[in-house]
Amino acid sequence: MTDKLWGGRFTKATDRLVDELNASIPFDQRLARHDVTGSIAHVRMLAKQGIVTPDEARQIVDGLLGILHDYEAGRIQFELADEDIHFAVERRLRERIGPVGGKLHTGRSRNDQVALDGRLWLRDALLATVDGLIEMQRALLHQAEANRDVAMPGYTHLQRAQPVLFAHHMLAHAEALGRDVARLRDLWSRLNVSPLGAGALAGVTYPLDREMTARELGFDGVTRNSLDAVADRDAVVEYLAAAALAMVHLSRLAEEVILWATAEFGFVELDDAFSTGSSIMPQKKNPDVAELVRGKTGRVIGHLLALLTTLKGLPLTYNKDMQEDKEGLFDAVDNLLICLAAFAGMVATLRVRADRTAAAAGASFALATDLADYLAKRGLPFRDAHEIVGRLVRECEGRGIGLEDLSLEDLQRHSPLLGPDAAHLTVAQALAARDVAGGTAPSRVAAELAAAARRLEADAAWAAARRAALPDPARLAALPIG
Repeated sequence: MTDKLWGGRFTKATDRLVDELNASIPFDQRLARHDVTGSIAHVRMLAKQGIVTPDEARQIVDGLLGILHDYEAGRIQFELADEDIHFAVERRLRERIGPVGGKLHTGRSRNDQVALDGRLWLRDALLATVDGLIEMQRALLHQAEANRDVAMPGYTHLQRAQPVLFAHHMLAHAEALGRDVARLRDLWSRLNVSPLGAGALAGVTYPLDREMTARELGFDGVTRNSLDAVADRDAVVEYLAAAALAMVHLSRLAEEVILWATAEFGFVELDDAFSTGSSIMPQKKNPDVAELVRGKTGRVIGHLLALLTTLKGLPLTYNKDMQEDKEGLFDAVDNLLICLAAFAGMVATLRVRADRTAAAAGASFALATDLADYLAKRGLPFRDAHEIVGRLVRECEGRGIGLEDLSLEDLQRHSPLLGPDAAHLTVAQALAARDVAGGTAPSRVAAELAAAARRLEADAAWAAARRAALPDPARLAALPIG
């Protein structure tokens, strides 16, 4: 017999290398609070169902709460022999209160226990991610409001295309992050069901009240199939997919900030608190926050790919491979949260150089489309108008001038439909002309700013309501038993 909690049928101790490979306690100890919370709810249900006595349940609950207090105070150091957080907690419970601690695992398997702990932890991570995405959007809306009238070039193929408002550009990134929040909100309904009671894979032989534990743990219901309950890691995959896409959205903005902060663009200046310097070049001010976010995006994408690859060949139900669902998830959450927080600080404090953006907004023939629209509105087919303006641009390039430098005579040599007002098109006119839903006209952008702020408050209220419904182990422990 070995000293393992599962060692009754074994005559040899496991090899040290097997212990090192098998143990997850170095990383899954961060589930301690969730493991204790789930265990308190489980034993309270056992007492209510008469499977353990109220006195036994109270001893177990008090013991669990003491273990959690010691862990959070730094008085517990886990060792490799603990194997995982579930065995680590149960081992210490038995040491603390004696054999009655062994009754905690009645009607429960490590398989449904680990599935439960993962869902409890992921709920917290999801809500923290929503908070981070909201703060990032707030930073974008702050810059949009502070630079409401600032024009800049919009780009396709990284070539100047048409003028837009800087606020419109910030709102575009806020839209993408808002979809990230929506994805996480949608995931909640699939995540927030309790697998506890599925047992190892087939259910259990005890008269459990699964709905009771689900309610006490803040779940909306219970899983419908015991096999699927212990094999399912869809919520982790979905979170990683949402996290990877959120990082992609941050990375796209990061690339723009990096470009905008160069001397070549000069559109923004980053605050010193969110920049770094060079060890050899005194003049340097580097956008390291943006570069690190751009770099860490591949890391989070990699965790999604790794888990999908792990799961793709697994038969039902639980397999030890599934232990690999945690390290990647933990790392993805940690990196996404720090990236969101640092990036929000960088965006909120950057200074927009409106003189540079405005000068660029009307340069490089940015009003060519407006000139073509001018002709089309006077009855000329747009394809013909496009051709005429294209010839005008070619002439300007040959003469080294801009469209605004052409005389009325120059314009009418290409088309008599081009009147005096065509020679004086402005960026402000181009912006105001795009007065359609989703367009960059100032009135539309102002309305969308207000709407975006309302959506943020609704998302924040959703997250606050879900967080308020999450269980607290101390409050749960204080409830009457039996």
